[in-house]
Amino acid sequence: MGYLLLSGAIAAEVAATTATKYSEGFSRLWPSLVTAVGYVVSFALLARTLKTVQIGTAYAIWSGVGTATIAVLGLLLFGEGLSATKVAGIVLIIGGVVVLNLGGATH
Repeated sequence: MGYLLLSGAIAAEVAATTATKYSEGFSRLWPSLVTAVGYVVSFALLARTLKTVQIGTAYAIWSGVGTATIAVLGLLLFGEGLSATKVAGIVLIIGGVVVLNLGGATH
């Protein structure tokens, strides 16, 4: 159940971050509201996740998957460039999440 809640936390965080871009500096009402609600939901779900998942593991997955997803959405939705450096960064983020999870599995 913890990882299901964590998935929801990641989805809410990604939605909130994407809405921040559409809010145009919080000058547009609806994207600004989506941003605020998304972050509240994300942190609430992350807090619930921490009841059953170790904090280091949960935060590594939440921040790593969220960051990698936002980088891909930046490419797809906002026409951001894709360079070898950006690809390497995303690979390193994912690798870091995997390594932290492997280390956390031993308790």
